[in-house]
Amino acid sequence: MRHTVTKVVVPAAGLGTRFLPATKALPKEMLPVVDKPAIQYVVEEAVRAGLPDVLFVTGRNKNALENHFDRATELEQILVGKGDAARLQLVCESSALANVHYVRQGDPLGLGHAVLRSRDHVGDDSFAVLLGDDLIDGRDRLLERMLQVHDERDTCVVALMEVDPAQAHLYGIATVDATDEADVVRVRGLVEKPPAGTAPSNLAIVGRYVLKPEIFPVLEQTAPGRGSEIQLTDALLTMAADDEVGGVHGVVFRGRRYDTGDKLDYIKANVMLACEREDLGPGLRAWLREYVEQLVLEPV
Repeated sequence: MRHTVTKVVVPAAGLGTRFLPATKALPKEMLPVVDKPAIQYVVEEAVRAGLPDVLFVTGRNKNALENHFDRATELEQILVGKGDAARLQLVCESSALANVHYVRQGDPLGLGHAVLRSRDHVGDDSFAVLLGDDLIDGRDRLLERMLQVHDERDTCVVALMEVDPAQAHLYGIATVDATDEADVVRVRGLVEKPPAGTAPSNLAIVGRYVLKPEIFPVLEQTAPGRGSEIQLTDALLTMAADDEVGGVHGVVFRGRRYDTGDKLDYIKANVMLACEREDLGPGLRAWLREYVEQLVLEPV
């Protein structure tokens, strides 16, 4: 199906404090996952879904991110001189990947504010928002499915995953009604990071959204919420109650997601993705088996 969305907004203004000191001088989005920065996986996902227009909402000290998606002429010339065609291709891929734009967020007022900063670029069209901490496996076409639901139902769409109830306080949590499609639900309620033990469900929003332009005036009227920030979740809750704009629907995702926003999960993501690689997987899996056997034999 040909969809109506062509633009992607990628908020990238965060300081990455959970990964200090690694992120003291390096944007967290540039931390490598195997051998590519995490943010490149996100842009590749957008391009696969047919969304080549990417707007990064950045902050200070994000020059490395901008440089990554720019030409590296001197490096390219060195690789040409060495006849290193394989590495030259890898270097050139990121600069030719998408039509990339940038806008500064300025004040760090939350995800809702970051999305609002994209208004001039997005205009009156629907658009996707992809968060860099969540990587979706390229074999699982979550974004494409969300775009399809947006077009068929003329609605905002969020990605939902079932999470361990003990972890629900770390996410935005949705209450939903079933629809006539097994993987699609109508969102009736949203709460951002509810206190432990109070979550109304275990359906968590993961970092993928397809939004209608009507979200912008709602965001303008959304008061700061949790953390004194303008929460996108709060604006979506308002949209969910508005049938005239199509409400909010969720696609329940049961595929492969890699979380790079937490140190332990970031390490797991590197291991899992490396295990899938033809060049690294066989050797890494063999080593992991030996290492796990060694751990089992060690006294507690």
